[in-house]
Amino acid sequence: MEIIVETFLPVGEASGASRRVRPLPGQGFPADMRVECSRKMRYDYPLGQRFRIAVTPTSRNGGVSFLYSNPRGPWQTVTAAEAARYIAETFRSRA
Repeated sequence: MEIIVETFLPVGEASGASRRVRPLPGQGFPADMRVECSRKMRYDYPLGQRFRIAVTPTSRNGGVSFLYSNPRGPWQTVTAAEAARYIAETFRSRA
């Protein structure tokens, strides 16, 4: 499944990563859900960059659920308008 995600600063979170990734709203996942993905993707682009990536919902040993994207997998940068259009066209029938 491909979704749109964005990078952000995890202010107040117990995280070793200075940049994290979350799904944009409207795709069936909570906006506070985290995405495990490529470190290069997170740090080689400006903060707030949006990406279209393939994800799989998962959890570790029954713990907190998160979305996993293969760090070697492809990603595509998208603009805010492209992200909105993709979410509206792809997830409209799932709402």
